[in-house]
Amino acid sequence: DPDSGDNGLLLYSLVNNQMSEFDIDENTGQIFTVSLSGKAGTFYLEVQAEDQGTRRLTARTTVNVTVDSSSSNNIVMVALNQKINVVERNIAEIKRVLADNLAWNVYVLHVYSNELERKARSSSDVTYVEIIAFDEANQEVPAEDVKRKLQEQKSNIEIELEKIFLTTVTAAIEEPPADSATPELIATIVLGVLLACTLIAFLAYVALTIKRKRYKYLIKNQAGIVEGIDNPCVAYKNGSLKSLEELECTNN
Repeated sequence: DPDSGDNGLLLYSLVNNQMSEFDIDENTGQIFTVSLSGKAGTFYLEVQAEDQGTRRLTARTTVNVTVDSSSSNNIVMVALNQKINVVERNIAEIKRVLADNLAWNVYVLHVYSNELERKARSSSDVTYVEIIAFDEANQEVPAEDVKRKLQEQKSNIEIELEKIFLTTVTAAIEEPPADSATPELIATIVLGVLLACTLIAFLAYVALTIKRKRYKYLIKNQAGIVEGIDNPCVAYKNGSLKSLEELECTNN
């Protein structure tokens, strides 16, 4: 929208969005996946842009999203020696540089850092960008082909990125991390550990109880009459008190 001020300020939305698979950033128009686990095929999204003038004007378009269940096999991870907040601000330019040098359509799937996100945005100097490439026939490019071409164009890519970040940039190819444990698996592991701890505590309690009972039984066998485990003195038939020879009387 070429207008200025509120007349040129656009907000984006998904029209009649009754699906839970996608969401959209109202300020940038960027579409996000929310939940596509186990799903594949083409999804048709109607996107609306609306200015914020007194008399609001709108425009709509249809976005086709094709989900390929094999996509995860062709993800390539590029490590940039830049802070994550800087990378996120320039993600569109990074995508353009990669697409120009690879001569394929490049899509950025994920941008992240290994550190806790809040800390990483200001301190981490390494950001990981996961990408996937499609050829002219809209077919996924095998990950090995993407890696090979990234290596061939590495110098050119880094030169172009230096113009964007205004500093020396290294772009290293790394292997995507293995799939992390699912929440269900984590919950199962935690529950198993808690049950094991409970069982150990119960067995220890039973063993201690048996040991105490055996100790009392031994005292009775040796003393005959025991007035108290804390004061193991015996009364003889003549009524006199005498400490056990085997056990020392206490005043507890």
